[in-house]
Amino acid sequence: MNAKIIIGIVVIAVFIVWGATAFIETTIQYVSLDEAMHAERTVQVLGKIDFDQTTYNADSSRLELTVYDDDAETPIGAKAVKVFYYGVVPGNFDQATSVVLKGKTDDSGVFIAEQMLVKCPSKYQGESTEEYQDMTEHQGGV
Repeated sequence: MNAKIIIGIVVIAVFIVWGATAFIETTIQYVSLDEAMHAERTVQVLGKIDFDQTTYNADSSRLELTVYDDDAETPIGAKAVKVFYYGVVPGNFDQATSVVLKGKTDDSGVFIAEQMLVKCPSKYQGESTEEYQDMTEHQGGV
């Protein structure tokens, strides 16, 4: 084989390995609360907010909250994680039903959130089922 072809193949292989490594390192996984407590790298976690355990520390500009398992109905008996979030608290935080947090756990066992995405109930959902239309009534027109 020609030396130029071999060098070209080696260069392409190096770039493929470098690109794959960079992609894997920047990909952030969704994990459970339990997995988030043991993660060594930045992860994303979904949880419900326990508003009884939420305070804002104005001196350090830190939101301190407890997030519990998204599958649990109430925080009582649910897996929970203490979270510190430094940054601007979203304006609709008090209306949130759950949050997505991106960060990692520190040595003290507190999840340090770098980013927070608030999930709120849709303003387009009705309060009761009477406000939803029965689609079977409209099938003839479609």
